[in-house]
Amino acid sequence: MTLNVLGIKGDFNNPYITLEPEYEAAQIRLFGEMADKGLIYKGKKPVYWSPSSESSLAEAEIEYHDKRSASIFVAFDVKDGKGIVDEDAKFIIWTTTPWTLPSNVAITVHPDLTYGQYEVNGEKFIIGKDLAQSVAETLGWDDNDVKLDKTFTGKELEYVEAQHPFVEAQHPFVDRTSLVINGLHVTTDAGTGCVHTAPGHGEDDYIVGQKYNLPVISPVDDKGVFTEEAGQFAGLFYDKANKEITDLLTEKGALLKLEFITHSYPHDWRTKKPVIFRATPQWFASIDKVRQDILDAITDTTFKVDWGKTRIYNMIRDRGEWVISRQRVWGVPLPVFYAENGDIIMTKETVNHVADLFQEHGSNIWFERDAKALLPEGFTHPGSPNGEFTKETDIMDVWFDSGSSHRGVLEERPELSYPADLYLEGSDQYRGWFNSSITTSVATRGQSPYKMLLSHGFVMDGEGKKMSKSLGNTIVPDQIVKQKGADIARLWVSSVDYLADVRISEEILKQTSDVYRKIRNTLRFMLGNLNDYNPNTNAVAEDQLLDVDKYVLNRLREFTTSTLDHYDNFDYLDIYQELQNFINVELSNFYLDYGKDILYIEEQDSLKRRSMQTVLYQIVVDMTKLLAPILAHTAEEVWSHIPHVEEESVHLTRMPERVEIDSAFVEKWNTFMKLRDDVNRALEVARNEKVIGKIT
Repeated sequence: MTLNVLGIKGDFNNPYITLEPEYEAAQIRLFGEMADKGLIYKGKKPVYWSPSSESSLAEAEIEYHDKRSASIFVAFDVKDGKGIVDEDAKFIIWTTTPWTLPSNVAITVHPDLTYGQYEVNGEKFIIGKDLAQSVAETLGWDDNDVKLDKTFTGKELEYVEAQHPFVEAQHPFVDRTSLVINGLHVTTDAGTGCVHTAPGHGEDDYIVGQKYNLPVISPVDDKGVFTEEAGQFAGLFYDKANKEITDLLTEKGALLKLEFITHSYPHDWRTKKPVIFRATPQWFASIDKVRQDILDAITDTTFKVDWGKTRIYNMIRDRGEWVISRQRVWGVPLPVFYAENGDIIMTKETVNHVADLFQEHGSNIWFERDAKALLPEGFTHPGSPNGEFTKETDIMDVWFDSGSSHRGVLEERPELSYPADLYLEGSDQYRGWFNSSITTSVATRGQSPYKMLLSHGFVMDGEGKKMSKSLGNTIVPDQIVKQKGADIARLWVSSVDYLADVRISEEILKQTSDVYRKIRNTLRFMLGNLNDYNPNTNAVAEDQLLDVDKYVLNRLREFTTSTLDHYDNFDYLDIYQELQNFINVELSNFYLDYGKDILYIEEQDSLKRRSMQTVLYQIVVDMTKLLAPILAHTAEEVWSHIPHVEEESVHLTRMPERVEIDSAFVEKWNTFMKLRDDVNRALEVARNEKVIGKIT
């Protein structure tokens, strides 16, 4: 109801809903096309995992909040120095996730960085040379006690073996070697230059681990609790295990430093609880295979602001593979089957059959029928000699749902076209709908689903704070409409820079109401002086207009051209500002003030009066059309009072045409108007100094 009252145009009787059978079917077919191109696959990789939701999350479902974490420096004894480092030396790693140490299988160093073996009070430690000073300060080493024994490049350290610090602890990792490997993701921004590597709990770790065929260990269950694989830590919630792990490190003499830091950390956008990286079997949409194509499509797309293009470009450039599976019980299922021997069945035939079923029955049929009843009649597979099959239990990421709208809406509705002229949403959708839409569209159609992309900020209170019921600072559209009218809300929207977060308060709305009242009163005044005017019989030809009227007509044309340009560029704030200037400066302060005597005193059919009425009529007609997209209700009301207009509604008319102005004539009048302003200022000074009296 509020959207209708606000005058927002939309096909409200025919909205698109992602749970409609037709939409779900279109989504499944899109999925199938991506699968046919080899863009859908199943793998075990570390993904964002929410213990509070017991599900994987995509990057779009991650928020960052401050979190207090343990920060530890740990020593790994050298097991085999390969003739490069001393056998009694130790590598020092730094981590803020002690709970991942049971999964450590390697230490990563940068191949091009220089590392040093330092002797400190009889012990030997290996760290990045560029980080030696900061490590020494953190660990409390006295400069006089630190001696550099050797230096080596990270490349030279490759394949040196270190001993996992939990030797002889009561868990399965007692004899594990921690291999020294090379990785380009290692930096000297913080830490020691020697990176604790657990492929089961980090994307960079996983990628570099694949090059060295390292095992992917992740002994944590769906709830974030250590499994039996974690030995003595089994049954502990991962975050609670940090103390047990640091205690064990202390016992082993491997903990060099423990402190606590507050840092930005990923959280589940729904539960607001911390998430972890956890290796689990998931379904992925390949980004790597289409990344460059997506980047090219972004380059070819028009953006309202350059930073919008840069933002989504960088997101696509830097993002990992898209985790599209979710461990939830409600949503659009992944149309995948398994044979008796575990083979994955995801063929064009089976996927299209599922799409047809969804179109007829909706996606709930997936949960209501067994696998065999969901497969094409008579379907066989060599991996199922007994004719038995199972179905996937995971559902699709909701961003795959929304990212299929170009297929389920634009391509399915005959009144629409693909690609869309414009995608419009909040600035948070660069990581959400904007992102998933262009990914699926490029993957299946080779182009962006939108010709142009525009994003807006969010509404804050008058002090720039986020609105919250608990703070009592919320203002809802219904409240504005009831108290002030829909057009006040619409005018306020045009008065702010919507590209950024905007402020609203009672005081701001009061100021907007004052501006609205000025617009309305100006239109009312002009209408009131057109009651005896008929444009068909009383209009004065342009070449017969008095100079002052011709000047204002040209100013109207300038305003019209400027306003149309601003509409084309979605620059509503510029329209708002120029509208105020036109009404206050050109009309109220000059033209209407000048014309009162003419309109009230001159003979009804005099040239002076009809000349001015001709221009006033044009101003009212054109201004009403130009205001209609902003003041939808007021423009309609004004239109109903304009004499002798043909169209029933202003919203059924066309915008005024751009008309070239008489530049030389306008320039002459601009000079006169400047002189007029100078005279008025001089008169005002004289009045204030009591040289002349005030006008009464």
